[in-house]
Amino acid sequence: MAFLLGAVAFVFALLVSVMLHEAGHLIPAKRFGMKASQYFVGFGPTLWSWRRGETEYGIKAVLLGGFVKIVGYTPLEEIDEADRPRAFYLQPARRRAVVIAGGVVMNFVIAFVLLIVLAMAIGVRDPGTATTTVDEVSSCVPTSIAASCGHDRPQSPAARAGLRVGDRVVVFNGTPVGDWSQLRKAIEGARPGQSVTVVVDRSGTRVPLQITLASVGGETFLGMSAKVVGQGYDRKGLVGAAAFAVRGIGETLRGIGQIAVDLPAAVPKLFSPDRAETPGGQVGSVVGATEVSGQIFSSDNTTKDKIALYLSLVVSVNIFLGALNVLPLLPLDGGHLAVVAYERLRAWWARRRGRPDPGTVDMTKLLPITYLAVVLLIGLGVLLILADLVNPLKLPQ
Repeated sequence: MAFLLGAVAFVFALLVSVMLHEAGHLIPAKRFGMKASQYFVGFGPTLWSWRRGETEYGIKAVLLGGFVKIVGYTPLEEIDEADRPRAFYLQPARRRAVVIAGGVVMNFVIAFVLLIVLAMAIGVRDPGTATTTVDEVSSCVPTSIAASCGHDRPQSPAARAGLRVGDRVVVFNGTPVGDWSQLRKAIEGARPGQSVTVVVDRSGTRVPLQITLASVGGETFLGMSAKVVGQGYDRKGLVGAAAFAVRGIGETLRGIGQIAVDLPAAVPKLFSPDRAETPGGQVGSVVGATEVSGQIFSSDNTTKDKIALYLSLVVSVNIFLGALNVLPLLPLDGGHLAVVAYERLRAWWARRRGRPDPGTVDMTKLLPITYLAVVLLIGLGVLLILADLVNPLKLPQ
């Protein structure tokens, strides 16, 4: 039941985000006197609609997006002569740019507001400090750090040597360690297959353990996780929350950039056990995000953790949608902005040469590129949906 609630909560948040994105186009279009004939959530057959003024509002059967139909959005559209003065493509460039960018701006506004709410109502999470005390002992040597233990996997070095939960590592291979960073550095300095002496404090008694290290993904593997102390949430005031929101959006955008760079190389791994090993492999579809939301609600985390993770997921989706729509590819918003920018640049150059304004771009010449972009976006979307169904991402424990 909790999983289903989480999935429904994400779908609801996504639909609200889509509605607000499209409202970001609709509101300025109406204020500038353009004619918006339809405002719908979803695609396909109409389930329910009503008309207010000249605009029809409603919901369609396939809830995978939404749209605002603005009369004369491109010169290719046939429009009534009476509507021609209000046609989108005949409006001043600045007004067209504001209407086009309105959806992207709305996505970032949603992310900004949600991050402020998160920081003020729940708080900014303090990850705490990792110690040298054993919190968990891995039962096996996994195929990758993110992989789970199978029945055919060998026992981990820590488990084989008798390391216990609650043990505090004080010496690793002759080197005293006082915190997790020192212990991790000592582990990384050892070689896979090397036999080391690890001294632990067990209920006040120092116990030496002989451990033969293993290798996971080419890295030295011991098989223990550290106990973390000092975890919690620090609630912020308005100024601190706003600063947190700005940092959060910036960090998310940097992460999206890393994903974009890494995604081509990660595509072959989408259906493999080590999918989540790279940033590109961690990108998912709406199906995967819905799955993750269900995992958040059904996890053993505290209520605060669940709310924080859920809001962070919705924030990430809105930032991703905003960043995606900025790409200068038709039919994305960024593509239409690029057309407006090109028209103004071409008009400026014509004025410099004493020639008349060339007018609007011949959109028929852009159709092949538009079709290619649509095919690539749909193809990537289908691929990610299949990966999320066959090899879903798991919420980190």
